[in-house]
Amino acid sequence: MTVFGEEPHPNYNRILLSSVLQGDADVNDIVLNDYDWYKENNVTLHTGDPIVKVDSKKQVVYSEKGIECHYDKLIFATGSNPFMLPLPGADKEGVIAFRNIKDCQTMIETSKKYKKAAVIGGGLLGLEAARGLLNLNMEVDVIHISDTLMERQLDNQAGIMLQEELESQGMNFLLKAQTEKILGKDRVTGLKFKDGTSIQADLVVMAVGIKPNIELAQKSGLTTDRAIIVNDYMETSEKNIYAVGECAQHRGIAYGLVAPLYEQGKVLAEHLCNNEVKTKPGYQGSIIYTQLKVSGVNVFSAGTFQDGEKTKAIRVHDEFEGIYKKVVVQDNKVIGAVLFGDTSDSPRILDMIRTNRDISGMSKVAILPSENGGGPAESPVVAMADSETICGCNGVSKGDICSAIKEQGLSTVEEVKQCTNAGRSCGGCNR
Repeated sequence: MTVFGEEPHPNYNRILLSSVLQGDADVNDIVLNDYDWYKENNVTLHTGDPIVKVDSKKQVVYSEKGIECHYDKLIFATGSNPFMLPLPGADKEGVIAFRNIKDCQTMIETSKKYKKAAVIGGGLLGLEAARGLLNLNMEVDVIHISDTLMERQLDNQAGIMLQEELESQGMNFLLKAQTEKILGKDRVTGLKFKDGTSIQADLVVMAVGIKPNIELAQKSGLTTDRAIIVNDYMETSEKNIYAVGECAQHRGIAYGLVAPLYEQGKVLAEHLCNNEVKTKPGYQGSIIYTQLKVSGVNVFSAGTFQDGEKTKAIRVHDEFEGIYKKVVVQDNKVIGAVLFGDTSDSPRILDMIRTNRDISGMSKVAILPSENGGGPAESPVVAMADSETICGCNGVSKGDICSAIKEQGLSTVEEVKQCTNAGRSCGGCNR
């Protein structure tokens, strides 16, 4: 196996870049597999040397530094690039994305000299960048085109609660605001909006989305749409070439989350290791869900969580504790949920969604149980079935973890992480 990567690092946990920016982790802390791991597993790694040409007829790839490498099977895992708004002035010094280690280093260095930052985008990435910039003692304005934050992951009520919490931490929000121009001569000095107002800014971070990195695939003759078209076995239009992750489009969907990547990777690994026998069903798509910690606030969402004409919802809203829970039901099945402040019910609810469980015989109150009479609450993990997922990012079930503990004699969270891969992505399940 040979791996080529554009960045000058071994593979690292991109989800935890916010921890580096916020000062909670060092770059070395987020590396998933160091250089020694590649040597021990007989994997040749070329960092800082992207592939620039693929000859699918000769089955050879060519790197930027001139390496020619023959392949039997080729996997595109080129991910995504940050989408940069084509605004006047977007090429000025001090206008960056938040996508890699270099972006983190740029923000850290900028904070030593400048104090006014603006983040365009009120999604998860933008809010994580804003939290990090606050930790670096910068004043932060968050500009968002919608009227609530993280509208793709949260409903209106949860978005409002998140805004209130983040404002208490020191963030300032400009909602329903459209940036018209980035001000400054050589370096950014501010932003001008379409309503004629403006703000000062010494640093502008664009966090408005991603776009699949498919330039090389297109040059190589692969069939692409928004991303690289793949079938249920992650095969592209060219023989012996596959694609997984954010650069792949399966049944019309290009996923921008880590969990589908692992699900796709498992299917592809099994397919290749079984000499491409297609006896088992391939990848069937993923349920979109997110479990996040946004500036210290736990949030979870899954499935269809917005209210509809044929849906009913069960809600719990505790303004004193800052907790909000909503489970959306249609035809006696849970089809979506939003949890804010307390996400302990998320594994059980996600399992209901995944299995299409009929809840007609359940008390609707039991779907969102209250605390145990004010006494110590039993961990929801105790009542979970072995098949239920603990680590959604890496697809690790309760049964996988229990078996590993018994068979391997594991006694610490770190040992469980290393043995099962649970908790090595977003880290949310470590709680």
